[in-house]
Amino acid sequence: MSPPTIPLLARVLSWVMLKMFSSVFGSIQVNLNHLPALRRASQEGSLLVYVHVRQSAVDCALLPLVLFCHNLRVPYTVCPLHVNNSFIRSILQKVGVVLLPPALTEQEAEMDGLYSPVTASLVRELLHEGQAISVGVSAESGRGGRWLAHVTQLIKEGSVPDVSLVPVGISYDCVPKTNNTQVDLGSVLQWLWSLLWRRPDGSVRVHLAQPFSLKEMCESGRCRVGEWLPLQDLLLPVILNNRADCVFGRRRMSWLLPSPHYASEPEEQTPPERDLGVAIILHLIFSAASCTAVMSTSLVSSLLLYRHRKGVSASALCRDVLWLTEELLFRNRDVGFGGSEEEVVRYSLSLLAPHLIVAAAPSRRDPLIVPRPSLAATLHLALHAQIVTHTFILEAVGACAVSAMLCEVVGSGGVDGEQVNSDMEFDVVLCQSELTERALQLCHLLPPGFMPPCQSSQSFALDAVDSLVRCGILIMEEIPRDVPICDFWKKGGALSWTTSDDPGHSDSDCDAEEQDLRSYKISQPSRCPEMLLFLCSMLAGHLRALCWATGGLDLLHTPLPEAEFVALMHSHLCDTASQKKQHYESCSEEAAHTAVRSLIDLGVLSEERRRGGVFLGVGPLFQSSENRRKLRRFISQYLFN
Repeated sequence: MSPPTIPLLARVLSWVMLKMFSSVFGSIQVNLNHLPALRRASQEGSLLVYVHVRQSAVDCALLPLVLFCHNLRVPYTVCPLHVNNSFIRSILQKVGVVLLPPALTEQEAEMDGLYSPVTASLVRELLHEGQAISVGVSAESGRGGRWLAHVTQLIKEGSVPDVSLVPVGISYDCVPKTNNTQVDLGSVLQWLWSLLWRRPDGSVRVHLAQPFSLKEMCESGRCRVGEWLPLQDLLLPVILNNRADCVFGRRRMSWLLPSPHYASEPEEQTPPERDLGVAIILHLIFSAASCTAVMSTSLVSSLLLYRHRKGVSASALCRDVLWLTEELLFRNRDVGFGGSEEEVVRYSLSLLAPHLIVAAAPSRRDPLIVPRPSLAATLHLALHAQIVTHTFILEAVGACAVSAMLCEVVGSGGVDGEQVNSDMEFDVVLCQSELTERALQLCHLLPPGFMPPCQSSQSFALDAVDSLVRCGILIMEEIPRDVPICDFWKKGGALSWTTSDDPGHSDSDCDAEEQDLRSYKISQPSRCPEMLLFLCSMLAGHLRALCWATGGLDLLHTPLPEAEFVALMHSHLCDTASQKKQHYESCSEEAAHTAVRSLIDLGVLSEERRRGGVFLGVGPLFQSSENRRKLRRFISQYLFN
């Protein structure tokens, strides 16, 4: 196999890409913290595999350019675009771009019995030659994960001694639009012509994280898959039977690594091997998201979408930007902007202007900023706000758990997400065990990439409740010993207990007793609604899409092919949001795809393989409208409005 680049051609293309990117972005920032480690690993001959979460097709060109400019080996880059022109395909392949077959989509290629062995052989040859590889993974569908599965299989076989995985976080002030996956000569020339007339739009920040050993991860047991259970085993006893306790475990997401169908082999991997591959994908998605910097547009988008949807003055927005920036830095999150809060807000508003309404009058020195109540504007803001949600995921889960308990207290358990009003009474005591139970149940509904992959769900739920104490929403108080309390965690086995005659016994029994006696109250009831709404709104888009999708099953005549089912569900979510004229963040294509996958994992939808592919229909247990109503009520308890 020839080297990935021809020196002269590589330099010419790098110069062209630099000129193109200078027309697209105002600046390209690179976090240099881990470059020495990467350079040292490259010099020592370590095999490097760069993994990023897909946002745009620009990612595929941006990462190799950054590595080339910092004198690091340019990797072979897996590109999900369809390039139809043979001349362009030839040029890209000479500089190390791995393209899809012309006649197959990416999903068809990963499932194809002929293409998958070819990619496995290609990965083996590249690693044997000491080449680096760059792969983009989709957090919603898992596309791209098959390449990582090939690398993991080579490690387990011993064909390759080890590989260093490098999570890469890429942040955009404005994510470049690349809706068209078909690339031909005409579209390339049209795009190049448009660059001559456009102004640089925002900046991009690339963070290359610390490389880690794939072999060590596989052998050390850090990727724990023994506790993984189907989602219906984790939640259906609670949803349908109203059980007071949870089944302990972690949601299995095998769909992140679809198994190709071979003519000679019925199954490529055993379930434990597939679970290990999924665990590695989840680890990389979470690591890439964790090292992704928060840009100013993301920060302002989250405030406008989740805290000031009805509008905010410029001065108040500046104060909130300062507050939220401090909270991000306190959580060790990298930010991709600098300057005073006024400069940050002015710059962000200029980039987000097409999606905002700025109301200014001569008599008003402080203009009012309102997000446009449209589908395109809301989806744009929601896309930028995702990284802020990732940063505050503990607080968001904890806040939704508080919302669920308040909903139960006031007894307004509707199914439309309109349970808790801002003027209700918040002087209630929340039992720690019940609060943690609600947080644990919500953890199982989170999309992939939000929960730390090496942490148990129980530990994450406990941390979610503790995070509300740290940020001042909850205050801890003691329940009198004569008051009956829940013993959920002791029954579930989440905590270990020692007997009094144990030689290693100290104060564990006392600690256990104190753990059972903990309860919480809202610290500042007058300010609670606004803060709880801000945190709960971060997850409301995903939860509301799941709730609407459950209600939309009555309108679909199933079974249907999976692609058609997802398309119809997406149309239903858009129609529902249009009728309500709000909550447009719940009707993106990603929201529809994630909602359908969650319904499959819950057993609401059943998969049936036919000659034409996978067909989806309503499962036997949820043919009953009563069971569907119970599911909607369970999901909607976490919605705070």
